[in-house]
Amino acid sequence: MELGNFSVSLAVKDIQASKLFYEKLGFTVFMGDQTQDWLIMKNGDHTIGLFQGMFEKNILTFNPGWNGEAQPLGEFTDVRVLQRRLKERGVELLSEADENSTGPASFMLVDPDGNTILVDQHL
Repeated sequence: MELGNFSVSLAVKDIQASKLFYEKLGFTVFMGDQTQDWLIMKNGDHTIGLFQGMFEKNILTFNPGWNGEAQPLGEFTDVRVLQRRLKERGVELLSEADENSTGPASFMLVDPDGNTILVDQHL
């Protein structure tokens, strides 16, 4: 099952302090808007999102339809198809994409250790 580009979305307390810290580790701002309290940072193939005040816990994020540079893929498995396959396998979802929609959509689930997973399609 191809879930798309992977990143870790971090719930940070001070986006400026977090940005400076991750810059020391070699990450650079890739996209985002610090005035809106969110940044996406990259270090080679590794991607992290810094989000201040947007959610309570860190989130594992998959983006169907995107490569590691947030560029559209020619072919990918639609988020609604992924959702359907997971439900068929007995996975309980925290939130669901509208099965009758097209385009951007997302769903969420939680792993056995309480980690939230977001599958977020932007195309």
